[in-house]
Amino acid sequence: MSLNATSVDLGTYGVWVKRTDLTAEVAAEIERLGYGAIWIGGSPGADLDLASTALAATSRVAVATGIVNIWSADAATVADSFRRIESESPGRFLLGIGAGHREANGPEAAKPFQAVVDYLDALDGGGVPEDRRVVAALGPRMLRLSAERAAGGHPYLVDPEFTRTARERLGDGPLLAPEHKVALGGDRERTRAAGRQGLSVYIDNRLTNYLSNFRRMGFTDADFADGGSDALVDALVAQGAPETAAAELRAHLEAGADHVAVQPLAEDGDLLSVLARLAPALGLPAQG
Repeated sequence: MSLNATSVDLGTYGVWVKRTDLTAEVAAEIERLGYGAIWIGGSPGADLDLASTALAATSRVAVATGIVNIWSADAATVADSFRRIESESPGRFLLGIGAGHREANGPEAAKPFQAVVDYLDALDGGGVPEDRRVVAALGPRMLRLSAERAAGGHPYLVDPEFTRTARERLGDGPLLAPEHKVALGGDRERTRAAGRQGLSVYIDNRLTNYLSNFRRMGFTDADFADGGSDALVDALVAQGAPETAAAELRAHLEAGADHVAVQPLAEDGDLLSVLARLAPALGLPAQG
């Protein structure tokens, strides 16, 4: 395993944040707290303007997309945007792409693998280097593709045991950068409630790609009822005191991840407070 799979310096821990929650001020605070990367979630547009905003507001932190949706973002436009960003902020942007979930993307999304291959072909033609892109990968074929045609994989909604299996499939070279949610607090019922809220769009809408992967991870249909079983929530959401949650995140590194994208969850929506409390437990040095 090696961060050398990409020339972008992601650091050990990054922050996965929905595009609707990301502002220049949020980006600057994430950098000040010592996180190494900002992952823009929620299918940012092909113009990648939000990535430009985050990069302009910071001086060190890497910015990645987690992920650009291949069905809604034209590959040629994305490649043009990549080249613009590279001229503005050389070496700090990593392009994450993926097929998303078929329920939201129409009947053509029933064959995501070939569509991702075609998209990568278009990025090749548009001058996006393989080491400057990652692929959203859950299944074995997509994981292999992420190693063959990109720097590696960015799995979403996975536990450390998935990471261990993914590393075995990828081998030592490719980047492996899973996402993991965090809900801090001493009341397990409240943190589980925050976790269920964070998982609701995937479980309540029965999104096939995620449910299929949960089954590969050992869960059953019974775990998808009533917003998700305690076991499912606990596997996907690090909870408790900052030190306890940090230990769960480190488990991904121990299982073979190179980098962990932390998605903070908060009842009051104060994501930066969660990140501020977590950063010291992760050993991140706050910047001046």
